[in-house]
Parts: sequence; structure tokens; C-alpha cells
Amino acid sequence: MKNKIIRYIEKKQMFKKFPFFRSGYLLEVKIWVIENEKRRIQSFEGLVISKRNNGLNTSFVLRKISHGTGIERIFQLYSPIINDIIVKKIKKFKKSKLYYLRFNNKKFLRSVN
Repeated sequence: MKNKIIRYIEKKQMFKKFPFFRSGYLLEVKIWVIENEKRRIQSFEGLVISKRNNGLNTSFVLRKISHGTGIERIFQLYSPIINDIIVKKIKKFKKSKLYYLRFNNKKFLRSVN
């Protein structure tokens, strides 16, 4: 009984529509950044190395190389800070978690971008 109520409430909160993506896709995520009283949109472009589907708690990890350093960021899909998600490139991988790209992958990520 309790699970049905929770699912119903979560379903009402999942009103945003995003494009389909999975591990290996190159995404550009436009997020709202608040500085003092100003709000602006900042984009973060990277490769999806994992996605966790769990209803309202769906999250995904993006990885990019910036100035020779790997940066990973975890996003909640239904977070209010996400303004838009744009699919840039589609790469097919056989694995769903691409954590092996963390090691010696500078050349690989540059070729994807």
C-alpha cells in the first residue's frame, strides 16, 4: 500500500521529457547556475559513463577532459537545475558501465569530442 502511494507521488513529479540516452552517448547538459541573485545557464558536455534508472532517483554520470584532467559529474535526471539535455553523438558500447575509461583514456575522449 505504501509503495503504491510513493510511486503515485513520484510519477506526478516526473513531468520533464528528455531524449533517450544510454552509456556511450555524448551529451550536452544545460544547467541553471545561481550566483548571488543572478541566474544563468551553463553547459557541461561529456560522455555518459553510467546511468542508473530508478524512477524519480534516476541519475547519470558525465565525464569530460578539461585541461588534461578528467572531470566527472553526477546529475539527477529530474533535478530542477537541469534545463535541457542535447544528444551530440551516439557511440555504441557493449557494456553499460564504462568505468574503464577513467584509466589512460585521454586519447579516446579527445577522439569522441
